[in-house]
This record gives sequence, C-alpha cells and structure tokens, in this order.
Amino acid sequence: MPQRHSKNNNDLAFFTYEEKRKLGYGTQRERLGKDSIKPFDACCLCLKPLIDPLCCPKGHTFCKECILECLLAQKKDIKRKLAAHEAQKKQEKEEEEEKLMLQKAKELDAFDQQNHGAVPQYHDRSGSQDKNGFHGANSVKVTSFEEEALRNMKAFWLPSATPEAMVKVDAPSTDTVCPEGQEKLKLKSLFPISFTEENADQKSKKSVEKSYMCPSCKSTLTNTMTLVAISTCGHVFCKKCSDKFLVKDKVCLECNKPFKERNLVPLEKGGTGFAAHDERLEARDFKYLGSGSGLGLVKPAPKTY
Repeated sequence: MPQRHSKNNNDLAFFTYEEKRKLGYGTQRERLGKDSIKPFDACCLCLKPLIDPLCCPKGHTFCKECILECLLAQKKDIKRKLAAHEAQKKQEKEEEEEKLMLQKAKELDAFDQQNHGAVPQYHDRSGSQDKNGFHGANSVKVTSFEEEALRNMKAFWLPSATPEAMVKVDAPSTDTVCPEGQEKLKLKSLFPISFTEENADQKSKKSVEKSYMCPSCKSTLTNTMTLVAISTCGHVFCKKCSDKFLVKDKVCLECNKPFKERNLVPLEKGGTGFAAHDERLEARDFKYLGSGSGLGLVKPAPKTY
C-alpha cells in the first residue's frame, strides 16, 4: 500500500509537522507511576529512607546530613556571589574614576592646544574640530596619544584582541531556601521528627522494610494517609487522630507534652500513582530542534502539572 506523500515529503527547506512529530519536537508528556513518586518516609534530596529526619515548616522531610550539606553549599554559593558582586562594583567604580580622569586630561589638552598652539583650533556648534585637522605646535604630542590608543584598541578581527562582554552580576539574595519548596529556610526552623515503628507482632511477615504506625490508633502509616507532625516534640500522627484529639486537647498523645495549634505541621504526602490521590502525576519536558544539526536538544520546561 503506497504511503502518503505529505508525510514523506522531505525535500522542503523547513521541517513539516510530521517531521517535527517524529523527532519529538514540542512538549513531551509522560504519566508517572508509583515508582516515580517519593514515599512519605523518604528524603526529598537523596530519595532514600530517612536517617535522623528533619522537617521544614512546610512539611518537607530530609535526612539530617543531606539538608545540612545542602544549606552549607547554598551559603558557600551566596558567599561566592557576594564576592563577585563586590568585585564588579569595585571595577565599575574604578572605570568611572578612569573615565573622569581621561575627560579631565582631554579638557586640559584641548585648553593647552587652544592657548599654546601655533594656529588656534576652531570648533563648530556641534563640538567638532576644524576640517583641516591641524593640531598646532603640539601635533607630535597628539600623534603619540593616537598611537597609544591604536595599540590598545580592541580589534574584532584579532582573536587575541577580541573584546569580552561584561557579564553583570546582580546582587544575590542572602537567604537560604528549601530545596523542595523553594521558600526561605533557616537552620533553626528545622525540627526533628520521629516515626513510631510497628511491633514484631503487628508487622506483616512478608514486609522486609521498616513500617511505621500512628501512636494513637495503631494503624499502619501508608502513602494514602495524610500525616501531621508536632514541631515541639516531633511525633507523627495520622490526620484523623490529629483532628479528633490533638487539635482539641493541645497535648501530645505520646509524650504528654503541651503544644500550640501552630505547632501542628502537615507532612508532604507520599505517592500512590493514582490520580484521585496524587495531583502531580504528569512530567513535562520541552524538546526543541538544534540549529543546523537536525538533532533534538532537550531543555527542561517549568514544572506544570
């Protein structure tokens, strides 16, 4: 059976829609399954089971070592950017002072040529010199300045003398941010959390990994449940027990330590892979065609779900 000519017409000077579609041009979408979504007891940075877990005020959980390394790296990066910004400000100030000195020297030379030259120079209203270009008795001095300028001139046709474009460095923010939620995060705002492990009798024989339970209702914590942590003591409960007991009594059911309502922090949900539970189940990447090569270059697009 003959194929359609419109889908195989490759003698055009541009890419047709069918060719772009075969190359994967445009926004690529993929449905994420359960294996692609982080469980509730995994670190947001290393994606491994939590070790000495810390939680931010927005409910994102991290390993202690991971979040400390992340915040330390951010501080080092901020320090480097501040140093580059200060160096740029210093360089701009020096260039401004140099321009003022050159302007003053130029005015002095013009005054000297006007008063001590053999023939005075005449300027029109636009500020240009006389058409003959006669510099008077100090023409030798002016010629030396011109030769110096020619020697220092940046020539675009010489690789060694090609001028470099200055990259302006903006003043960086001095605040560290949460690597997951991108909100401001300080080290003192992190608080430790502790999950209650299930007993050997309650734990199923087939499960090898650690399993946790709610200290109040003794139900096994899963990715389908909404969890709430108390920032003062770090104990984690399910949402039902939190609404039924913690919000009313303002006392931890595990250690009997009092707290305020603002100390209840809902943790980030774990993934199940079902659209009824998870909202972020679609990954998008924008793929565009490379210039002159015909190959597709992948550029990650902003995450939209």
